[in-house]
Amino acid sequence: MRLFFLIFTLAATALAGICVTAVLAAGLDGWQPIAIAAGGGAVIALPAAWIIAGRIKALT
Repeated sequence: MRLFFLIFTLAATALAGICVTAVLAAGLDGWQPIAIAAGGGAVIALPAAWIIAGRIKALT
């Protein structure tokens, strides 16, 4: 479970940053589109971290 949280922390930060950058590049300003993009990146990171942690555990 610790591996999942470590991977989630890294993936959520990266994906939230990518989504926020995409929103700002699209010309959407204000706190609402930025907050939605950051939250969406964190939500997308949940299954990604779960799958990656499972695959890493399967290697050991």
